Amino acid sequence: MAPRLALAIPHGRSVAVWMRNLRVWRRYAVPSLIGNFGEPLLYLLGLGYGLGRFVSGMADMPYLAYLASGVLCATAMNTASYEGLYAAYTRMTRQDTYGAMLATPLQVADVVAGEVAWCATKALISGVTLFVVAGALGAIPLAGLPLAALPVVLLMGLTFGAMAVLVTTLAPSYDFFLYYFTAFITPMFLFSGVFYPVDTLPGWLQAAVVALPLFHGVELVRPLFSGELPDPLAVHLAVPAIYLIGAFQLATVCLRRRLLV
Repeated sequence: MAPRLALAIPHGRSVAVWMRNLRVWRRYAVPSLIGNFGEPLLYLLGLGYGLGRFVSGMADMPYLAYLASGVLCATAMNTASYEGLYAAYTRMTRQDTYGAMLATPLQVADVVAGEVAWCATKALISGVTLFVVAGALGAIPLAGLPLAALPVVLLMGLTFGAMAVLVTTLAPSYDFFLYYFTAFITPMFLFSGVFYPVDTLPGWLQAAVVALPLFHGVELVRPLFSGELPDPLAVHLAVPAIYLIGAFQLATVCLRRRLLV
């Protein structure tokens, strides 16, 4: 039992997993990038301009900038989640890619780390795309402090990628992911301050929301879009990091039990 309880630490070999996923993605990179432009453009145009006509500003920001800061984190969450769920589940089951990887010197922690890193990469690609779209629409400047939001996008991608891979290691089928989205991802998307301030919610719901990683991602990005530093910075970084580390460790244990026991 001791090895199973030991802290899972990936090695540099996990880069091979990331490279494998990159080579596969390059085959359909163009339609993927086009799709990345489409969704954020619809959010920012449909809600930012449409609803923004009735909401002059929010939290001392133009509503389009307010919305862009929230949607940036939500896009990273959704992109990393879909990659870590549906694509990773296909690699784990139908393609048996993980089984083939574990027949090499790669360890389970390397496979999980490579998958999580790839989820974060996809999230960063989507985030950069939305950042460019928001800048083109005049919501934010494309230079200066707002650029510091991109490392936050990477953190969101790592966090939600690790959580998604954990769910994948437990899933009996693709249908299982609907429970994860309904019970966890969608409520975060609606209540974590993406569209309106969290302090408008009832007190008991606010207490639940501040324990969720998306809320802290939004709280990191929104001040940066206003040219200010987040406060308290340490707390907003620590909560997603705790989810990331915990989900990574559990995903490693669960994947080992699923494939090797």
